[in-house]
Amino acid sequence: MTELNGEPVGPAQLQNLALTNYGHFTSMRVDNGRVRGLSLHMERLRRDCRTLFGTDLDPQRVRALARRAAPATGSVTVRVTVFDPHLDLGHPSAANDPHVLVTSRPAGALPLPPLKVQSRAYVRDVPGVKSVGLFASLHHRRQAQLGGFDDALFVDQDQVISEGGTWNIGFFDGSRVIWPDADCLVGVTMQLLKRAHGHDTRTVRLADLPGMQAAFATNAAIGVRAVSVIDGTELPESHAIIDSLRKEYTGIEGDLL
Repeated sequence: MTELNGEPVGPAQLQNLALTNYGHFTSMRVDNGRVRGLSLHMERLRRDCRTLFGTDLDPQRVRALARRAAPATGSVTVRVTVFDPHLDLGHPSAANDPHVLVTSRPAGALPLPPLKVQSRAYVRDVPGVKSVGLFASLHHRRQAQLGGFDDALFVDQDQVISEGGTWNIGFFDGSRVIWPDADCLVGVTMQLLKRAHGHDTRTVRLADLPGMQAAFATNAAIGVRAVSVIDGTELPESHAIIDSLRKEYTGIEGDLL
């Protein structure tokens, strides 16, 4: 399903989004009409809309539009994209009329197999915004896959770990869950796990990996996914802490969309 402001959408209405690539989004896994962290998704959309367009977004309207794409039973991933179809490439400062594009696709079965990732030197533009500008993320993912890995893990010039292209990363050092404190997109799943499970937040570098007993990736689509390889460092494909985090995450009751 694809709708713009609750109406069927044609190629002409999406042309500006495709050509300028300026906007923001959130992706929600909807299970039987419920979304874990729904209020966090709505707050992200409101915050990013103010950042990119200088105007407020009505979360109740967004929920009503998203609800049209989510069946009462079963699991789907609903993406809400906010963009201004009248944006002028030469005058982006005038963009202040955000529209709501809703798309949906079947949600995959969980859990997913472990990830093997390659570190890539990259820091996202405006990392606090979930931007539709995915060129660099896809470029680094492609390069990692061409090198025999599944995905890319971003690090800065000092090899400080931040995030994956579309997911957050966490670690277990044998006693505590560790979340990197680098600038990154703060994911909804990560926020929910921080509330559910004790943790520390600190700088994690590639050089620290030998001291970690497990690593995992998180986002709304994948839940909690083991990371078994980072460059040349091997980590367990399964670990009790990952099982515990999955159980805690799936035990969170979603809110009705």
